[in-house]
Amino acid sequence: MTDQEQKKLVLVADDDASIRMICRVNFEAEGFEVVEATDGPQAIELARRERPAVILLDVMLPGLDGFEVADDLLSDPDTAAIPIVFLSGRVDQEAQARGLQLGGIAYVTKPFDPFELAMTLLEIVREDPRERETDRQARLRALRAGRWTSVGRANQ
Repeated sequence: MTDQEQKKLVLVADDDASIRMICRVNFEAEGFEVVEATDGPQAIELARRERPAVILLDVMLPGLDGFEVADDLLSDPDTAAIPIVFLSGRVDQEAQARGLQLGGIAYVTKPFDPFELAMTLLEIVREDPRERETDRQARLRALRAGRWTSVGRANQ
C-alpha cells in the first residue's frame, strides 16, 4: 500500500460550496479525508502542502482555471505524480481532450453521481500509476476519434 493510498486524502477544488459539500459527505463516507479549495491559487497551495492522494479539480475556477492549475501541478516534480480528475459543467469534447492532454486521469461532467465519483477516486488511488496512464491514453484516443466525426477536424 502506497503512502497516498494509506493517506486517502482528496483535494476538492471547486468554487461552488454545494459541490464541495456533496463531495465531502460522500468521500468521507468512503474513508477519504477531504481538504477544500475555492479557487485556483488555493488549490495549488493546498496540493503542494498536503500532497493529496488525488485531486478533484473544477475546470472553471476563479483566479486560475483548472487547466492552469493542472498544468502548474503536473509540471512540478513534487506534485506531478498526484492524479487529477477534472470536474466540470463543460461537456464539450475540446475541454475534455484538453484535460486529458494536460495529464488529467479522467474528466467528469456535472451533474454527476457523488457515490460513483467516490468509487472512481478509490479506484484511482489503488491503481498502479502505469495503469492510470494507459487508461488516460485510451480515453484520449477515444475522445479524439469522436472529435473527428462530431467536430469535423483532424486529430491534433
